[in-house]
Amino acid sequence: MGKTTAGTTAMGRLHKKKTHSLCRRCGRRSFNLRKKFCAACGFGATAGLRRYSWATKSINRSQRIK
Repeated sequence: MGKTTAGTTAMGRLHKKKTHSLCRRCGRRSFNLRKKFCAACGFGATAGLRRYSWATKSINRSQRIK
């Protein structure tokens, strides 16, 4: 029975190309270099900011009873 390796073979996975860099619009490290698209603000694909209704909290507009 051989020993399971946890060293050299696993180290090869760590040296990959960079996928994300700094975004010019929002400044976060979410700009995908291969897709040319920011995952945070949508720069590169949309003119407006990327936002979804499921990501924002709903505002409680219930009126108080006097």
